[in-house]
Amino acid sequence: MSNPARGGGRSAVADAPGRLPEGTALDKGLKPGTVGLLSSIVIGTASTAPAYSLAATLGFVVIAVGVKAPSIMLLAFVPMYFIAVAYAELNKREPDCGTTFTWAARAFGPRTGWLGGWGLIAADVIVMANLAQIAGSYGYQLVGLDSLAESTVWTTVAGVLWIAGMTWICYIGLEVSKRLQYVLLSVEVVVLVAFAVYALVKVYSGDAPDGSLRPSLSWLWPSGLEWSSVTEAMLLAIFIYWGWDTAVAINEETTDPGRTPGRAAIISTVLLLATYAVVSVATVAFAGVGTTGIGLGNEDNAEDVFNAIGPVVFGDDLGGRVFEALLIISVLTSASASTQTTILPTARATLSMGAYRAIPVAFARIHPRYLSPSVSTIWMGAVSIAFYVSLTIVSDNVLQDSILAVGLLIAFYYGMTGFACAWEFRRDLHTARDVVMRFVIPLLGGVMLLAVFVVACIEYADPDYGFTVLFGVGGVFVIGIGTLLLGVVLMAIYNVIAPAYFRGETLRNRPGDLLLERAQDGTGLRLPDSREETVIAPDLSNLPEGREPYQP
Repeated sequence: MSNPARGGGRSAVADAPGRLPEGTALDKGLKPGTVGLLSSIVIGTASTAPAYSLAATLGFVVIAVGVKAPSIMLLAFVPMYFIAVAYAELNKREPDCGTTFTWAARAFGPRTGWLGGWGLIAADVIVMANLAQIAGSYGYQLVGLDSLAESTVWTTVAGVLWIAGMTWICYIGLEVSKRLQYVLLSVEVVVLVAFAVYALVKVYSGDAPDGSLRPSLSWLWPSGLEWSSVTEAMLLAIFIYWGWDTAVAINEETTDPGRTPGRAAIISTVLLLATYAVVSVATVAFAGVGTTGIGLGNEDNAEDVFNAIGPVVFGDDLGGRVFEALLIISVLTSASASTQTTILPTARATLSMGAYRAIPVAFARIHPRYLSPSVSTIWMGAVSIAFYVSLTIVSDNVLQDSILAVGLLIAFYYGMTGFACAWEFRRDLHTARDVVMRFVIPLLGGVMLLAVFVVACIEYADPDYGFTVLFGVGGVFVIGIGTLLLGVVLMAIYNVIAPAYFRGETLRNRPGDLLLERAQDGTGLRLPDSREETVIAPDLSNLPEGREPYQP
């Protein structure tokens, strides 16, 4: 089949028949072979923003579970690993950049797939607001403009410029993006390792401040905790693992698309586990869990634990001041890297949805020079800016609650992917390995995240949870569930406008069928990718031997 996206920047319209051979996907015009395994791991790891995620979340986890915070990092890894396995297995069968959208549509039908794609897109757009705010604030702090960092207006201006800049980098192609990610992630890793080493050395040498603790193996097991505390901490910890699926979203641009993205996703989650476990142990040991001073139980430190304890960890000598500055840079680069890698999967999800006509086909347009999803990338940046500015104008509290609501969307589309994997392979389990990796583990991952989703709904509906109350219910719940319901409304509207996808005409789970479409003059049926106007006779007498027509 020809690729209409190359050369003229036209849309890659996916009217192709059925499922393609296992290990392949419809060519949408993206540049193949752009990233290898190492680049995919870097992008997948950087997408989670490790430094920023720990800085903004670890304090709240400690407030919930005390010294058991490292155990929550281990516990949250389990569903993340299970879902990463589901991504890897589904990607082997069909390395499509639409990921959850495409796979859920194959497994459960077009409407479920559409909502899965919507969950991914909505989560990414919402979190972009928070990343932009952090990037803007830390950018001013880095150059000593603390007054501007505290200004909502100037932080918003910087955040908007940051989104625009990262959108441009993604627009000009994945090669530039991956090179930038090497630099950004390197800074993060070096500084986080230095932070952990400094902290642990001072703890064991007796130079840590009052309230410090010697690490204990008991910190790695969540015994003695109340269920409510564990669930609250788990919701936070799952959020900081989110993002590794970017490694799979760029599958059509990797070497060996069927294997590399899945391996990168799994390796990324393991690297994140190691990073989060070591840094959380070091931070808890150095600062302790007290409620005063630099103690992690102090709510004044919760929003940014590194900013609170970094100067004490590194000290006042020259080397300490350098690392303290690097700590600020690492959080900034972390937010920057995540801003960029949040645009990448969303643009590719909408590219796939556009290619299969689940949304306007213009979103499938590929830039003729950069071979990037041009329209999708620009729209992602523009919508993110509009959302960020709108919520900033409305209320900072609403903005903060919208970030918390992302957890619902993550559990929704990650869990859907787990269930899709188990369902898709339920009749294709030939070995013990297939049973475990293609069915049991993905199903358990889906069940775990379904439980997280339900618990989160209960927690978030409490009017005392979060910063706002809407209609007598917690604002976090209203924003999260409201976003999903908005997706249902938009889907219903587009179903009326362009029903082909929803009727199963553009993306189907019927391998071996031949999709036919009616000719423009209405005289008969033809192959949708034919450029020479091949027409199948109305009585199907000239249908190729051995092929079966598909007429929805």
